[in-house]
Amino acid sequence: MADWNPSLYLQYGAERTRPAAELLARVALNDVSEVLDLGCGPANSTTLLHQRWPSAHIVGVDNSPAMLEQARVALPECQFIEANIKTYRPQHSVDLVYANASLQWIPDHYELLPHLVSLLKLNGVLAIQMPDNRDEPTHVLMREVAYEQGFPDRSRDPLPGVHAYFDILTDAGCDVDIWRTTYYHKMSSHQAIIDWVSATGLRPWLQELSEHEQRNYLERYHELLEQQYPLQENGQILLAFPRLFIVARREP
Repeated sequence: MADWNPSLYLQYGAERTRPAAELLARVALNDVSEVLDLGCGPANSTTLLHQRWPSAHIVGVDNSPAMLEQARVALPECQFIEANIKTYRPQHSVDLVYANASLQWIPDHYELLPHLVSLLKLNGVLAIQMPDNRDEPTHVLMREVAYEQGFPDRSRDPLPGVHAYFDILTDAGCDVDIWRTTYYHKMSSHQAIIDWVSATGLRPWLQELSEHEQRNYLERYHELLEQQYPLQENGQILLAFPRLFIVARREP
């Protein structure tokens, strides 16, 4: 897959950082010395962690060189490592494993989450936020257009769901808090919705298409978005964006 585009990702930086902050607000930890930020991106989430625990050793992990380059410039006080989230292991157990909008890209959460819990100290916390929007029109239409135009299905795997996550994490020895929030983002146009998803969910669908194929795909996608997302009276569009939050504390 082509590398991520930090500038495009940060075009909606405030909207993407808001759930990261709300997740962090539910992490009830005081004395923190070791933190992992998995899927740190351009360090918008890592910055929140550093602001809360400025003396902690914070390591951001990502597999995107472009994102990591941006992160190192933005936050030189922290350490950033290019690695696979699924296999990365720190040298020591950590107080917090924090994953904002990253784990949805990784398959087999039945294996992944117990692995992440194993990285924690006793009473350490695994904090996760994931987009839960696979059944929203933005993502349903990605699949519909691909089907219409004869392209393969490149959608990410469905999330296991609330009840499965509760069982996975309690079986791994955690006390678990799970909630779901739907944000309604104010978008200026249907093209703005495309700009939003082009930085994340739309990337796999476009990456192997020719310029001509991309143009046809996006024209049809735009047409269908207009049908699904009506204009408000002031001309804006409300983009519903559900997200799943999990805070799991590793019990002694």
